[in-house]
Amino acid sequence: MGSLSIWHWLIVLVIVMMVFGTKKLKNIGSDLGSAVKGFKDGMRDSAADDKPAEADKQLATQDSAKKEAIDVQAKEKSST
Repeated sequence: MGSLSIWHWLIVLVIVMMVFGTKKLKNIGSDLGSAVKGFKDGMRDSAADDKPAEADKQLATQDSAKKEAIDVQAKEKSST
């Protein structure tokens, strides 16, 4: 009793088509599809933009490590 069978879903689909009409449902579907496509393109562009940023971050880390390193030349003390 808690789950809906295929017949329930078919009746709901028929009622939705009668209320909204097939043209409006088609427009909603195409709008949803274009929104998903735009989201995927945005994610792809974002991932492509992140790769150079990560490389720059690694270079900056290496540069800061080089700046922190101090060259020291040890001299021997002569004991005379």
